[in-house]
Amino acid sequence: MIMDRIALVLAIVGGLNWGIVGVFGFDIIAGLFGGQASGMSRVLYTLVGLAALWCISLLFRERGMADERG
Repeated sequence: MIMDRIALVLAIVGGLNWGIVGVFGFDIIAGLFGGQASGMSRVLYTLVGLAALWCISLLFRERGMADERG
């Protein structure tokens, strides 16, 4: 399902961003879009959060359903 892939990509981006914040103290999203309070950064943070919520559903799906969708 395309929504699953988009959610996974956004969750990975968010996870990598947090890893870089933890190791280097630099927030790439904030750096690219003008700080944490900028509109674009907030939109991206929100999308990453929603993607993470969507990914929770992946944990509870039956394996057969995922295989049928390809």
